[in-house]
Amino acid sequence: MDGGEGETGSPRRQITEGPWAGWSIWSGDAFELHAGPFYSRKDAEGRPVCAFRAEAKHMNGGGFMHGGCLMTFADYALFAIAGDALAGGHSVTASLSGEFLDSAHEGDLIEAKGEVTREGGSLVFIRGMVTTAGRRLLTFSGIVKKVRRQRQAEGGPA
Repeated sequence: MDGGEGETGSPRRQITEGPWAGWSIWSGDAFELHAGPFYSRKDAEGRPVCAFRAEAKHMNGGGFMHGGCLMTFADYALFAIAGDALAGGHSVTASLSGEFLDSAHEGDLIEAKGEVTREGGSLVFIRGMVTTAGRRLLTFSGIVKKVRRQRQAEGGPA
């Protein structure tokens, strides 16, 4: 997963109309747009909050939200929560774990909040919670690694 702005190729775009007005998306991330779309903004205290509305495409065969969808959303939330620590640079998920607590259904508003628990030179540690209507769905923790993009002259992708 790719986070931040600028050099990542995934600029944040502010939504100005409709039910998500005031929220932002990472418009250059085709997978997140397809899997979600997922949105983020700052709450009244300036902390990141992420959200999306559960649709039929997010459900498993039993009619409950697919665990893979919740983990994908948690992965997205890592980067929104760690946004200030990542300072718009290129970064990738180094680790992500989650504990499933409850189920969600089509039409539910799914939200994620969390905090950076430690920031080092190249690693940012995050923990968070995914909820709907006050019910806890998933606790998660992850590590995001800041990486320097290799130039083609160094033998890596641009």
